[in-house]
Amino acid sequence: MASLAAATTAARTGADRAFWVPATPPPALVAHYTFDGTGPATWADSSGKGHTLTPVTGHATPELAVRDTGRAVRFPAPCRMSPCPRLVLRAASSPDLNPGVRPFRYGASVRLAPNRTSKGQNILQKGYATEGSQYKLQVDGRSGHPSCALVAGAAIHLVLARVTVADDRWHTVECRRHGANLAVYVDRTAQGIVALPTDLSVVNRDPLSLGGKSAFGDNDQFHGMLDDVWVAVG
Repeated sequence: MASLAAATTAARTGADRAFWVPATPPPALVAHYTFDGTGPATWADSSGKGHTLTPVTGHATPELAVRDTGRAVRFPAPCRMSPCPRLVLRAASSPDLNPGVRPFRYGASVRLAPNRTSKGQNILQKGYATEGSQYKLQVDGRSGHPSCALVAGAAIHLVLARVTVADDRWHTVECRRHGANLAVYVDRTAQGIVALPTDLSVVNRDPLSLGGKSAFGDNDQFHGMLDDVWVAVG
């Protein structure tokens, strides 16, 4: 599937919009992954909700890298051979991972080199754009700007950050839905905002996937490193 950035129905932030989002109460974590455990605990959900990840691979082996005092997941590099290595980390669907119309946030720490960008790379998603509803965090295009997407029915609402994260440094990226707004934050600074229908609801039976859609070809594979991935509702 092509990147949501290419969707003609995507709503992008305008240069004349103010990058302001109203304050919200502290959300409740429903999933959090630090990758600092050992063995099977590497994929454990530290929120206590039990949304353990399962690596789904195609011609790849999950690889961990040292980051500060912990670890991060390194995803496969871009390749032109066939078959290319694919890696996705997946947690089974659960009602508490479906925010409905409630305020919610999701994000991750990412590191992506400028020579590892592509037309579109998935960091986190639940649901599929063509199958009802979805929330998604991705890196768009060769320039490496992160974007957030919410989908309900045929409408795709996308906000693209003004800055790149493809500089081979660690960045925090966050998507935040509050009422009639969807905002993207990079390193805790709002970098874009778009209006939403207040009744937009994201509920689906699809898994929570990190690093891509699947382990098959054209899976929007992420080609960098991920750490501290989380979803919070409320």
